[in-house]
Amino acid sequence: MVKKNLVIGTRGSKLALWQAEHVARMIAGKYPNIQVELRHIVTTGDKILDVPLAKIGGKGLFTKELEHAMLNGEIDLAVHSMKDMPTELPEGLMLAAVTKRADPGDALVSPRYGKLDKLPPGARIGTSSLRRKAQLLHYRPDFCICDLRGNLNTRMSKLETGDLDAIVLAVSGLVRLGWEEKISQILPQHICLPAVGQGALAIETRSDDFTVREIVSFVNDPATATVVTAERSYLKKVEGGCQVPLGVYGTLTGDSLLLSAVILSTNGKQKIEDQISGPAAEAAALGVKLAERMLAAGGREILAAL
Repeated sequence: MVKKNLVIGTRGSKLALWQAEHVARMIAGKYPNIQVELRHIVTTGDKILDVPLAKIGGKGLFTKELEHAMLNGEIDLAVHSMKDMPTELPEGLMLAAVTKRADPGDALVSPRYGKLDKLPPGARIGTSSLRRKAQLLHYRPDFCICDLRGNLNTRMSKLETGDLDAIVLAVSGLVRLGWEEKISQILPQHICLPAVGQGALAIETRSDDFTVREIVSFVNDPATATVVTAERSYLKKVEGGCQVPLGVYGTLTGDSLLLSAVILSTNGKQKIEDQISGPAAEAAALGVKLAERMLAAGGREILAAL
């Protein structure tokens, strides 16, 4: 293996830079002779901040420009939040590694009220996620969910300066930026099931770049990769190319995988939940099977009405 320089593509937000620098440090630690460079790339999702993600389309908003740069040979690999990765990757690219998952949960940030159950009737909660919106409305139909876009710093400042009672963000992002003390409550999964791969990082490379694939292979966490395979398989079967209010989360116990999922209407009134367990070696098949079961149980009708 001969590689003197490695260029990592990343978005420019504080969190994206933390994630890319984290991977860069891991690579530099294992391969001290390789010069690792970060290249900042602005994505569509970073440019369009005044429109809800679901209305833009949602697929590849935070990955497409990075993927173009990779295919053009401008960068060697890209680091993404796993939850931002489309289930279909462009031809010539692959998911080469998945990092060990951090806390997958959703965090309530509400300095004034602290807990979800202490929020007053009609409380205004900021989030950019259809998944979070639908699950919060299912739990408390009185909530007023306000669209909240921008990087973590921007969202936090909107809570401090705006008329929001709370915002909901990924636990992992807050922890990575050293903002654990801002978390008022980690939402229980029976209220808010995570997004696909939430808490894990994805390393994307060119399929034919065997040198880079070999370099990053040590970053891959097999347990996380297994559950993420099941979660992405479920999402691919359900979503049909559009943003869908769903949560899915896999856990491993020995060689057994448990996959839990929920599909909701955007207003939270309709909810289908189910789970499946089986051999971890059959992760992808379990994801498909659970998706088919939930679609047949009414999920298809919910999605048709979106």
